[in-house]
Amino acid sequence: MSGKMIVICAPSGTGKSTLLNRLKKDHPELEWSVSCTTRPKRQGETDGIDYHFIEKSDFEKQIAEDMFIEWARVHSNYYGTSKRFVDEGMKLGKHMLFDLDVQGADAMKKIYGPLAQIIFIEPPSVEELEKRLRIRGTDADHVILERVNNARKEILRKHDYDHIVLNDDVNLAYGRLEKIVKAILV
Repeated sequence: MSGKMIVICAPSGTGKSTLLNRLKKDHPELEWSVSCTTRPKRQGETDGIDYHFIEKSDFEKQIAEDMFIEWARVHSNYYGTSKRFVDEGMKLGKHMLFDLDVQGADAMKKIYGPLAQIIFIEPPSVEELEKRLRIRGTDADHVILERVNNARKEILRKHDYDHIVLNDDVNLAYGRLEKIVKAILV
C-alpha cells in the first residue's frame, strides 16, 4: 500500500499556518513531513519532531548525493526535505503532509508527478495580504514589500497546481481545504 502526498503551498501571510495547524489537529492520520536543517536546535525543540538536525558538512554531502527533494540556504543555514524520509513514509502507507514554497512544490511535482497533490492557498487580494502582513507586525516595511512582490508572482502560478483554496474567511477556507484533503485520501 502506498500513502498519499498533500502539499500545502501559499504566499506568506495567507493564513497557511493557521489552516495547517487545524488540519494536523483534526486529521492525525496525516504524517507531518519533518524538514532537515543545519541550524542549531532551539530550547524545547526535539530532533525528529520539529526538524531533523544535521551537521552542515553532512547536509552538504547529502546535497551532492541528491538526497533532497528540495533544499535551500536561508541566511547561513540549510533547510530541505529528505527523499528517504518521504519515500519510507509512502512505502509504509503513510499520508504525508507538506508545507512548501512554490519552488519546493515544483520540486515535488517534478519527482512525484500526480502523486504529489498540491493545494495552493490564495489570499482574497494582494491588498488584503499586505494588510495581514502589516497587522502581524513581525516584519520591517521592506520585508513586507518583498513578501507582497513575491506573492504577486506566486499567485500568477496558482493554476499550475492541483487545487486552489481561497482564504477569504478562515472557517470557510478550512472547510474547503478539508473537503479537498478528504477527497485525496479516499
